[in-house]
Amino acid sequence: MNGQRILVTGATGFVGQRVCQLLESLGAEVVKTSRSHSSQPNTFQVSALGPNTNWLEALQGCTAVVHLAARVHVMNDTAADPLFEFRQANTLGTLQLARQAVQCGVKRLVFVSSIKVNGEAGDFTANSTPSPIDPYGISKFEAEQQLLEFSQQSGLQVVIVRPPLVYGPGVKANFLKLLGVVAKGVPLPFGAVNNKRSLVFVGNLASAIAACVQHPSAAGRSYLVSDNADVSTAQLVREIANAFRRKPNLVNISPRLIEALAALLGKRAAAQRLLGNLTASPKALCEELNWTPPYTMQAGMKETADWYMQQGQLKLRS
Repeated sequence: MNGQRILVTGATGFVGQRVCQLLESLGAEVVKTSRSHSSQPNTFQVSALGPNTNWLEALQGCTAVVHLAARVHVMNDTAADPLFEFRQANTLGTLQLARQAVQCGVKRLVFVSSIKVNGEAGDFTANSTPSPIDPYGISKFEAEQQLLEFSQQSGLQVVIVRPPLVYGPGVKANFLKLLGVVAKGVPLPFGAVNNKRSLVFVGNLASAIAACVQHPSAAGRSYLVSDNADVSTAQLVREIANAFRRKPNLVNISPRLIEALAALLGKRAAAQRLLGNLTASPKALCEELNWTPPYTMQAGMKETADWYMQQGQLKLRS
């Protein structure tokens, strides 16, 4: 990537930091955007993601863009019209970036979308028909469609990447909670759950994004990305426990009983995420771009667990 100047939006986030590190290690000059002022070189302050965000200063001299910034999926959205808010940021904000990228001579834009474009449950490949359900997924799908249409008009090379749940050092939300529960040895009722879930380690996602920036065959394509090692919820708990070097505390309870109890508590959707299938096959990405995940799930979990333990030690010292 020597000689390439690449803008990474959302560069200070969980995935963005890893992507920037990898691109820089490959020889690229990385330009970053941030919502707050920064004295770091090649870092530009931009307003909130939306149809009027001005990216022009950050885009000067760039050959490619990796678009990670987004209004992220939230479980309990308080917006009066969540779909409108998601569209403003994720759909119209993305198209605004694409238009200004073309003005500045950018050749390729890698858009990091979401497996939620495919749906909430199922076994998906790059050829699966999209079926987004929630406002976040809908806004990402509409952004994909508008980017591909704009690509036909402008010549901008667009590559779409749809990851499932991303884990790794710096992870937040439900996966961070799961790390804490497993680390403490809290009993979990998933011993009899035999579903299949895809995940992607942040290092593998960064590697896939780098391949999409570089490879000539990626232009105009949409790819699913994962660790290529689907696991059940029970296996996931075992992998995390092994990374912490402790025994998993799994209790065998019927998945039907778990779902029934969750429904009584108003947690049916959460239970379905833990009990159902959601797989993302990276086969097309592997075959077309000659890509393989550089990290095994075990290596990714170990790095994640080591980070988690370091955070705990830091809190104890402070």
